[in-house]
Amino acid sequence: MSAAKAQPAPPSLVLRPSEIDVFARGNGVETIPFVGKWNCADDRVTTGMTVFAAGTQIPMHSHNVEESVLVFSGDATAVIDGKSFDLVAGEASWVPAGVPHCFINAGAGPLTIYWVYGGRDVTRTLTETGETFEHLSDADRGARPA
Repeated sequence: MSAAKAQPAPPSLVLRPSEIDVFARGNGVETIPFVGKWNCADDRVTTGMTVFAAGTQIPMHSHNVEESVLVFSGDATAVIDGKSFDLVAGEASWVPAGVPHCFINAGAGPLTIYWVYGGRDVTRTLTETGETFEHLSDADRGARPA
């Protein structure tokens, strides 16, 4: 008989902003991940929210897993595989794994997006440099003016 696999502690049923680490990405872009310490290798998604100050963007990049993005508030320009799309609150986009993309705050106020990755071990590869980082690691902080 094999040993039972250790299970992570069950999640709290409520996530409060004061209990979640916020990742400052530079230039007024902050990411709030909603997957907590209970996340394990068996989980199928990684999810969170990013808030872009006016006039900011994340540089062109790709991921090793697919990504879905829903615009909660504000106006966005999504550049996906060389095509540009305007998105407003309530609209979503989907990016296949390995496809270069970025999101730009196209409005005068904050842009809030909710994102879901199709996996737990997410990486980001910057298109410009070819560098690959573990998603939300200390090295993965690039944001710049749009």
